Amino acid sequence: ATGEYHTVREFTTLAFKEVGIELRWEGEGVDEKGIDVSTGKVLVEVDSKYFRPAEVEQLLGDPTKARTLLGWNPRKTSFSELVKIMVSHDMKFVKNLHIKELMNREEE
Repeated sequence: ATGEYHTVREFTTLAFKEVGIELRWEGEGVDEKGIDVSTGKVLVEVDSKYFRPAEVEQLLGDPTKARTLLGWNPRKTSFSELVKIMVSHDMKFVKNLHIKELMNREEE
């Protein structure tokens, strides 16, 4: 938690940008879609099955405990830098997973 408010749309836009995909957003609420500008394909859709039973419009985390216990300072890492770190980690994870799959196929 950084104590800053960011939307899922903002996070998603930055994450896709990190892998070279520009999104265009169409629709509103549960009908909103993120569309790849270069291909026209819908890449992001809202799925209501992930809604909380008592959904709230805004959630804002409090970084006080992490700052106190871990010495973590959310001001050292910006939101966009945090998204880059997360995407980089996920891409490495997927790459390693793919390599393991290829190695398993070669062993068969």
